[in-house]
Amino acid sequence: MLNSEDRQIITNAIRDIKDFPEPGIVFKDITTLLNHADAYATLMTHLHERYRDYPLDFIAGIDARGFIFGSALAQMLHLGFVPIRKKGKLPHHTVSESYDLEYGSDEVEIHVDAFRGKHDAKVLLIDDLIATGGTAEAAVKLINKSHGECVEACFILGLNFLDGEKKIQPLTNVYTLIGVD
Repeated sequence: MLNSEDRQIITNAIRDIKDFPEPGIVFKDITTLLNHADAYATLMTHLHERYRDYPLDFIAGIDARGFIFGSALAQMLHLGFVPIRKKGKLPHHTVSESYDLEYGSDEVEIHVDAFRGKHDAKVLLIDDLIATGGTAEAAVKLINKSHGECVEACFILGLNFLDGEKKIQPLTNVYTLIGVD
C-alpha cells in the first residue's frame, strides 16, 4: 500500500491542465512526475516493492505512457517488457482486440510471439491512467487471448467518477495508486 507521504509526493508532482484537450476537461499531466527525479523514484520504488514477489513473467504496457512505467519496472524486476500498441504500429504478425469509443471503435495489438512461446505467462498490465476502461479492458483480453494470464492491471491514476475499474475487475485484479474524484 502506498503510504500517505509517498502518495503526496507523487500527487504533487502531477500537473493539472484545465480545458485540455477540450473545455471542461482537467488533464492529468504526468510529464512533471517524470521530470521530478525524487517523485519518479518514489513511484518506481513503490511499484518494485509491490511486485517483486509476484509470480510474474512479463510486464505489458499500454501505448504510450504505459511504456514509460512498464519498461522501467520490467528492468527493475528483471522481466521482459511487452508493448501493447494501437493498430498498425507493430512491425510483426499481431493479434488484436477492439474496443468501443464514444463514436466508433479502435483496436490494440500485441505481437503473436510477445510471450516468447510461454503458455500461461503471468503478466502485469500497467498504464498511467484508467478512465472509462475501454482500452485497458481490451488490453487485458488481448493478453489473455495471446496465451498469457493478466494477473493484475496497475494504474498510476484512476478517474473514479468514470468507473473504468469496474469494467476490468471481472477480468483481473486492479491496483490503482491514486484515485481522482
